[in-house]
Amino acid sequence: MRLAFRNASGAAKLSINLSEAGCSSFLNPNPSFINTCPIHHHISPRNAVVSNPSRCHTLSGAETHAPPFSALMDKQFEAFRQHLEESGSLRDRFRAVATQIEATNRNINSFLLLIHQSRPMPEVLEKVNSEIDVLKRLFNQLAEIARECPGQYYRYHGNWKSETQAVVSLLAFLHWLETGTLLGHAEAEQKLGLDKSEFRIDVEDYLIGICFMANDLPRYVVNRVTAGDYDCPRKVMKFLTDLHAAFRMLNLRNDFLRKKFDGMKYDQRKVEEVYYDVKIRGLAVDGDTMVEGTEGQQ
Repeated sequence: MRLAFRNASGAAKLSINLSEAGCSSFLNPNPSFINTCPIHHHISPRNAVVSNPSRCHTLSGAETHAPPFSALMDKQFEAFRQHLEESGSLRDRFRAVATQIEATNRNINSFLLLIHQSRPMPEVLEKVNSEIDVLKRLFNQLAEIARECPGQYYRYHGNWKSETQAVVSLLAFLHWLETGTLLGHAEAEQKLGLDKSEFRIDVEDYLIGICFMANDLPRYVVNRVTAGDYDCPRKVMKFLTDLHAAFRMLNLRNDFLRKKFDGMKYDQRKVEEVYYDVKIRGLAVDGDTMVEGTEGQQ
């Protein structure tokens, strides 16, 4: 009986040792045992990928039915390319006409130089009027091109802006020579045959052109006095004084137009100095006094 008890007790100890060994190997496994385990050593990548087959099916379906991103990008930039080409073509056409306007302005300026040389006014005006007809035809060409892009006047306005300012200056100077008054904005558009509803002269371009015209008056006054026209300074001085007062009604920003307006006072001062020199020498007096003095001498 004692022998059987010893055998049973030995068997129990062996079972306990084996169970402890199993638990210890589970809590602190041997790396060599893990490496030799066939379950962990041979893992199929295919089994890992197909762990969620429904998700894989959804992704593959999205990739199949969605359009490629490169195709969308190509379509968008193709539209951009066409838009830029059309816009560039319009700019080239505007610039081609503006170049011809600039050449015509140079011809008119060359004719106006004869005014400063005391040439007869009808002769000069005849040559200038022929060039104004050319300007009218060119501005009509600008208007025809602008009709192809309605509502985009100010997008392409910079292509003829400076040329328009020079044209207004020339027209205003000619108008003053003929009438002694200021050329109105509507009159300038009428001279060029423009329709305000389609193609017009920008107000700022008109004002800058008037300032350019005022810059030419001091030289004209000096040349007229040299030619013996001593009443010209008085007329020009009155015109510039009224014009400067009219510009002061505008609330101008600190831009190019404001700088040109600020320069007008220097033109006015030059004319006043010429008028002062003529007046103190007794060469010219006010219009009414001069008429009375002439009648007294007769």
